[in-house]
Amino acid sequence: MKRILLIGIGRWGVNHLRVLKSMPIELFVADHREQRLTSVDVSQSHRSTDARSFFSRIDAAVVVTPAQAHFETCRELLRMGKDVFVEKPIALASSDAKTLTELAEKSGAILQVGHIFRFDPASLWLRDAISAGRFGRLKMLQARFSGFKRPRYDTGVTFSDGIHFIDLFNFLLGVPPRRVHAVLSDFLGRGLDDESLIVLEYDQGDNSPILATIEAGYHAPGKFREVTIVGTDSSAVCDYNVAQYKIKTFENRHVADRDTIKADEGAVRQLEFPPEEPLRAELAAFIDAIDKRNPSSVDGWAGFHAVRVVEAVLKSAQTGAWIEIGE
Repeated sequence: MKRILLIGIGRWGVNHLRVLKSMPIELFVADHREQRLTSVDVSQSHRSTDARSFFSRIDAAVVVTPAQAHFETCRELLRMGKDVFVEKPIALASSDAKTLTELAEKSGAILQVGHIFRFDPASLWLRDAISAGRFGRLKMLQARFSGFKRPRYDTGVTFSDGIHFIDLFNFLLGVPPRRVHAVLSDFLGRGLDDESLIVLEYDQGDNSPILATIEAGYHAPGKFREVTIVGTDSSAVCDYNVAQYKIKTFENRHVADRDTIKADEGAVRQLEFPPEEPLRAELAAFIDAIDKRNPSSVDGWAGFHAVRVVEAVLKSAQTGAWIEIGE
């Protein structure tokens, strides 16, 4: 039975705790706030305010701390040869993400990044449908990850929320974007972006790039977790807020008719997916990877590419220019 340390049981860490407690592991829990630990149903010997006191006793760690602590915590664990699951972002600089990834490869440790949308069955369907050409030639992707809520204080909204769909688009298309343009706002005056409007340009091997837009923010009423895929043959809308019937497909096409273009609206289909919890799926994948010593499907390089795009977003917002993404 693997000995796994959960570091951080804050707003999102408590969900990791709930899932990990149901898995066949020996669980250790650490959080710097003593009051958070008092209600944790693990033995006194397996919980502490000092995560490092457990490092020599564990096989792997799940890091759900504020983003600023990700790099140092993961680096220390990886240097000890421990397997690591780290919540997104892997780090706040792509250079640090690269360091962690190369360190994991050198030490033979498993490094998995918590890009949770990859583990939703609807995302897997979209990726396979794109690969199979179901949509025809892709025109654009659109995403909205927004809604009125309390802002995070460790990062701006691009790093906390926008990065979800940056990584998802990289996953769906199989490559990172070639350039980025963005506008960010700080309506709350915290020195961190709380509204983010991003345009990504992806190469699809011809002279017609795919444009992808992402909107993230803390202000609009409601809760939006939605992705739209638009192609020449059909389109799809995926609502990640829905438990089972997440995707609608539309057989819509623009058709040339002499000197005009007709908009032909075709069949609409609702797709059903099993009600699977993506957090449980990604943690199960991590445990499977460390058991079988297989590389994670969401390794450090996936985290690196997502952070590199966020860096380009921040630079574009500062300069007002398109920012090229290097090799």
